[in-house]
Amino acid sequence: MSRMTPLGSPLLLGLESMEKTLERLAKGNDGYPPYNIERIRETGSEPPRLRITLAVAGFSEDDLEVTTEESQLVIRGRQGEQTERDYLHRGIAARQFQRVFVLADGLQVAGASLKNGLLSIDLIRPEPERMVRKINISVSQ
Repeated sequence: MSRMTPLGSPLLLGLESMEKTLERLAKGNDGYPPYNIERIRETGSEPPRLRITLAVAGFSEDDLEVTTEESQLVIRGRQGEQTERDYLHRGIAARQFQRVFVLADGLQVAGASLKNGLLSIDLIRPEPERMVRKINISVSQ
């Protein structure tokens, strides 16, 4: 018996990679670290931006990695063990994480900054260049 998937219809050809991406996102979503997504209004000549802000208290710049892989924004955090401390109570999470966001076509990462335990990543969608291309018509007899 074969497994029927949501995008497995014969009318939805070529969407297998999207289905795999959706499955991977559903499995890896444990809610840590918490995040916000906000729209930053355009100012002057700058286009509007999206900003993803993650709460990464306790992580330094060296503990964080922000990459784009295909059409995904991947944020990873990994802290080294602190052997010089002897905790009586440890309530602040110090675990590794990976958070993935699927980027729409045309979205680009403009930059990332870390301030007061918040990692902010700005995304822009540059205005596409208008291209007009003349197509030659061949005449066959």
